Amino acid sequence: MAEADAADTEDAVSVWEPLGEPVFRAMWTAALVSNVGTWMQNVGAAWLMTSLTTSALLVALVQTATTLPVVLVSLPAGAIGDIVDRRWLLLVVQAWMLISAVILSGLTAVGARRRGYCCCSRSRSASAPRS
Repeated sequence: MAEADAADTEDAVSVWEPLGEPVFRAMWTAALVSNVGTWMQNVGAAWLMTSLTTSALLVALVQTATTLPVVLVSLPAGAIGDIVDRRWLLLVVQAWMLISAVILSGLTAVGARRRGYCCCSRSRSASAPRS
C-alpha cells in the first residue's frame, strides 16, 4: 500500500506546471493584465458617476453600458472569429479597447467630467443662446 501511495505522489502534476510553458505563461499574464485593466475601468466609471450624481439609475446605466455590448456582440464576434484571422482580430480589438480607455481617461483628466459631455457638448454649444 505504501508503494502505491509513493507512485501516486511521483505521478502527481503540480498546478503550477502549465506556467512553465513560455507561451502559456505569456498568454496567462496578458489575460491577467487585461482583466485587471477592465476591472479598474469598470470601478472607475461607476465611481466617477457616483461623484457626478446621486441617481442610482444613472450609476446602474453605467454598468449596463459596460455589460450590454458583451451580450449584444458576443454572437457576431464568434462568427467573425471563425471567418477572419483570430490573431489579427485580437490585436484590433485590444487596440480599440486601449484607445478608448486612453481617450476616456484623458477626458476625465482634463476635467471633461460632466454627464453627456462626449456626446452632447458640440450640439449643446451650438444650440445655446448667445448674449
